[in-house]
Amino acid sequence: MSILDIIAKKRDKKELSKEEIEFFINGYTDGSIADYQAAALVMAIYINGMTDREITDLTMAMAYSGDVLDLSELGEVIDKHSTGGVGDKITLILMPVIAALGIPVAKMSGRGLGFTGGTIDKLESIPGYNTGVDIDTFIRNVKRCGIALMGQTLNLAPADKKIYGLRDTISCTDSIPLIASSIMSKKIAAGANKIVIDVTCGSGAFMKNKEDAENLASIMTQIGKLSGKETVCIITDMNEPVGYSVGNTLEVIEAVDILKNKYMPKDVKHIIEELGSNMLVLAGKAEDIQDGKSKIMEAIQSGRAYVKLLELVQNQGGDISYIEDTTKFESAKYVIPIEASKNGTITELDAYEIGRLSCYLGAGRQRKEDSINPKVGFTFNKKVGDTVQYKDIIGYIYADDEQKAYEVKEQLQQDIMID
Repeated sequence: MSILDIIAKKRDKKELSKEEIEFFINGYTDGSIADYQAAALVMAIYINGMTDREITDLTMAMAYSGDVLDLSELGEVIDKHSTGGVGDKITLILMPVIAALGIPVAKMSGRGLGFTGGTIDKLESIPGYNTGVDIDTFIRNVKRCGIALMGQTLNLAPADKKIYGLRDTISCTDSIPLIASSIMSKKIAAGANKIVIDVTCGSGAFMKNKEDAENLASIMTQIGKLSGKETVCIITDMNEPVGYSVGNTLEVIEAVDILKNKYMPKDVKHIIEELGSNMLVLAGKAEDIQDGKSKIMEAIQSGRAYVKLLELVQNQGGDISYIEDTTKFESAKYVIPIEASKNGTITELDAYEIGRLSCYLGAGRQRKEDSINPKVGFTFNKKVGDTVQYKDIIGYIYADDEQKAYEVKEQLQQDIMID
């Protein structure tokens, strides 16, 4: 069997066998297949797609390319995942809530991909927070306080880790077969019993329309069924950024403020209620969806979820003084206001453009080896549907490069639609 033959076969729109998929995954994992060969095959998959059977075989091959966790000693573990978005700090808010409600949270999260942010990049903006804990520490932390969030730094789905990073650098992020297999391979390897997936849909998501989002949801639900993991997919809107902030430190601050009961953006409330209530029903902790929604909000309003966040950060080496007082986080060098160009109502706050511009400022990666600047990004005072007057401040740009800041401001003045 030859990787060249496999590339040629997919290039010519033919279906790969289970054995060919496993040959590629094993070879790329152990280094016998080079990056450029993997890139060629990934591009062929991106262009020509995969059958449901191929996607399932790819998922299982990636899941079993390394260790598969057995979390049975922790009880019923319900995992949550998002297909990616802009300003998506939902994990930082929801998982402490779930832990506060008595469901073990043992979650492996990813880094930013393309214009979308990653939970691990956000957590690493907290001084001292260790996303690379070993398995024993990971499980011990869950037993100790009910929650642990780590990165894909262990030998869990290592093939996915390599392909995930590769996709980001060859413009192959928004592919249903690659997204579905990446998400589900991580979930299977991470050992959760049941899974709730936030399938984002809109300009700031990989799925731009509802049809594609429903297709992706259907494929992941089927993969979950075949692997014995009950899987529920919820489709959520990603045409504007989630909440009011975009950028790693800025999103951590917003998540902390929400858990401290300072405010609750409407879109954040909707998403955490929908995802969280389904998690509680799956775990047998809520009678129905409405009961689950009530429990979600009570955990926040009582302060119990905020306490869980403190325990999470402390148990993984983070300095909780930054959570207790978020003004300690280092700010970007330049904070530039974004002003309304005229009177009217905001009709578009394009998530894709904002995500793209945040990457340009340094909040995301344009190359595989790029480092993240946690300080840069945006905060918004206004959202779609809000009325503004000429020169009202819509939000702020946080940048460490003044020239880039003003370039971004000029672009945003054109991109934010006001009618």
